[in-house]
Amino acid sequence: MDESTDALLSVLAPRLELLRALAEHQHVTRAAESLGVPQPTVTRWVAELGRKLGAPLVTRQGRGIRLTRAGQLLAEAATEALAALEGGCRRAAEEVDPERGLVALGFLHVFGRSLVPDLVRRFRAEHPGIRFSLAQGAHEVVLGKLLSGELDLVLSAAPPSGWPDRLHRAPIQDQPVVAVLPERHRLAGRPEIGIAELAEDEFVQLEPGFGLRLITDELCAAAGFTPKIAFEGQEIETLRGLVSAGLGVALLPPADRLPPPGVVELELTPRLVRTVELVWPAGQRLPPAVRAFRDFALLAQE
Repeated sequence: MDESTDALLSVLAPRLELLRALAEHQHVTRAAESLGVPQPTVTRWVAELGRKLGAPLVTRQGRGIRLTRAGQLLAEAATEALAALEGGCRRAAEEVDPERGLVALGFLHVFGRSLVPDLVRRFRAEHPGIRFSLAQGAHEVVLGKLLSGELDLVLSAAPPSGWPDRLHRAPIQDQPVVAVLPERHRLAGRPEIGIAELAEDEFVQLEPGFGLRLITDELCAAAGFTPKIAFEGQEIETLRGLVSAGLGVALLPPADRLPPPGVVELELTPRLVRTVELVWPAGQRLPPAVRAFRDFALLAQE
């Protein structure tokens, strides 16, 4: 958060921050230190909130404290309220100075090699004051953070099952998916192959939750088989290394340059393409900096 947002929150949310800090630290002194206020002030606030509620918020537990059930419910509500309040303060501050905003962008690991760095570099050439918070992860992970409000925008590949109704999305680019085989594979000399021809092979795959894993599983199912999985991982380049070592085959986007030694890439027939999309929450107004990056990203790919 920037200074303007912090200043607004210091006025609007001290009691909410207190509840969140108590839930996190389970200790009055450490909660006071995290808030930058004296311990007697925290103790007084806790007692005051308990009196108004009609029940204590904390009980002693060793040298620390434990939130009561009522205190835990208030802390959970405070955390949710703070998330909404932080977003509102941020939007208000950015309305005053939209060129000093923050964009929280999530994306699949594979997009961190070239797509995201290129977009951010070109955008910041025009908007040098706008900062970025970047988060990589599986499709389900970054989508969950988008829906919870932790992220503003997500770059992901459209899953076979489609997007939730609560999201807007727009295509950024089409990305081919190819068969990645060891160079000594029986089919390595072919110009293209059908997915059914790999039914007896062992696969190296991304872990469940990644969009490409969903695509692979559904494509194999449509071809009449369930892939035999030898290894699972979280990084596409790691999977290429496993293929190079002869430990299986994979369906992956093409390498940025040449495939690594020991690997061949063959087109699939019919050709397989996944659509990379920019996704944001429906039904809410995006902060100016986020809108600026969204519009830039969409225009940059036309």
